[in-house]
Amino acid sequence: MDQPTVGILHPGSMGAAVAACATTNAAAVLWCETGRSTASAARAARFGLTPVADLAELLDRSDIVISLCPPAAAEDLARDVAGHRFAGVYAEANAINPERAQRIAALLEPAATVVDGGVVGSPPVRGKTPALYLSGPVGATERIEALFAGTAVRTAVLGTKVGQASALKLSYAAFQKTSRVLVALAVGMAREHGVDQELIEVASRRTDSYLAEPEYVAKTAARAWRWGPELEEAADTLAAAGLPPEMLRAAASTLARWHDAKDGELTLAEALDQLAQP
Repeated sequence: MDQPTVGILHPGSMGAAVAACATTNAAAVLWCETGRSTASAARAARFGLTPVADLAELLDRSDIVISLCPPAAAEDLARDVAGHRFAGVYAEANAINPERAQRIAALLEPAATVVDGGVVGSPPVRGKTPALYLSGPVGATERIEALFAGTAVRTAVLGTKVGQASALKLSYAAFQKTSRVLVALAVGMAREHGVDQELIEVASRRTDSYLAEPEYVAKTAARAWRWGPELEEAADTLAAAGLPPEMLRAAASTLARWHDAKDGELTLAEALDQLAQP
């Protein structure tokens, strides 16, 4: 199969790193400069992505488009792509609930072929090897697998139904991200009573406890602006399954207190202080 031209929407920290891996098996990986920040431009240049003037050019030239953006923007972005009648493979790889993934597929089909995707793990840099789970039409998922063959992005196909990959991503996120929120609450409560070090000592007796790694709270604060909307999506998924979503909505509400810490570098004490402010 000829090497495809790939478009990435948009090159954030995850999107740019994933797109960089795609350059191994692609003729070119394009990104759209219009409306993007200087930080995005610098990131795209660092990862060797090719700039194009606007979305129309990116879609006209691309055989495969990968959407990796904040969850709230996923549907509007897909609507913009649908307006251009994109006719290639559209990999919807955002952290959205299965129902939204299916709505996006309905927007883009039959002109495009939609593959549902979910990234589990950190961006593929400095030895990290995230997994990209896929579901959708067989031929299209095979093309995405081929695109990342031999790269730091590991792929796994879950089935042929759009929504399966999104469901796995959010099921994992529901535990992984909520558990980190609980660490912040537990350490914050203990600190209020002067027993935070004792709490960490108790937790350190179990090597699999996040409570033994309270430094991660500051990293959670910096990522809260992305994780909160993702947990809202996971809560919608629980509700659709008849399961109680309140725990995840409460975690998202807690993360909202860190919204101003976006991508910052806080200490543990600063993160806990921000969490204590209404």
